Amino acid sequence: SVLYKGVNALKNALACLVILPRFLVAAFMLWCLDFLCVRRRVLFHLRSEEEEEDEDPPLCISDSSRMFSWESLKAVFHGHKLDWMKSARLGHDAPNSAVVPLAEPKRRRVLDFARAQRPLAFQRLVLQYADVADALVIYIEEAHPSDGWISSDAPYQIRKHRSLEERLSAARLMAREAPGCAIVADSMENSTNSAYGAYFDRLYIVQDGKVVYQGGRGPEGYRISELRHWLDQYRARLRDAVIRV
Repeated sequence: SVLYKGVNALKNALACLVILPRFLVAAFMLWCLDFLCVRRRVLFHLRSEEEEEDEDPPLCISDSSRMFSWESLKAVFHGHKLDWMKSARLGHDAPNSAVVPLAEPKRRRVLDFARAQRPLAFQRLVLQYADVADALVIYIEEAHPSDGWISSDAPYQIRKHRSLEERLSAARLMAREAPGCAIVADSMENSTNSAYGAYFDRLYIVQDGKVVYQGGRGPEGYRISELRHWLDQYRARLRDAVIRV
């Protein structure tokens, strides 16, 4: 309807105004990072800070990757907008968005993969916590497609997905790196990416239909150490409960 379109347009306009200041800061940082002397110094500083948490993936930028470009600005703006407009909020109901399993391209829902009261964590690390939690990896749109903000040192060159089959094929490449972990693809409407503000990447834990852990927006906010800490505490609480009984 006309009213719905009008409300949606106003919501998008408000989102653009809200995220504009931090987007401009991010754009300035990208411009600075195109100077190799700045890039190397920044990366050295970030890596020295991350040495204590070895499992957190470091920010890696090759010298040949251009940071400030029209494609990079579009990607960063897209990520900021999704983050602001996401419906997933800590302590609130987890969005039950549509996903597609790799083996059978028939739509399912994110919470279909949750079992009873067990936490469902969107990261393959949870295979190490299979006694207390389940793992689910959701493959979303490419952050660095070969026909967009390309990454020269990416292991695979994948173009922007033009069909569900292309997205599933790319997700199967990820499945090779995470054997034994449940991997699904986002719908072509990007419903999960939009609901969870997952672009470029993000960590979540859902339990009893609620978001109980929400990581920062990747790559800089992608902290596996935080996810592990939450799961360690949860496992300890379960053990304490058993001891009391």
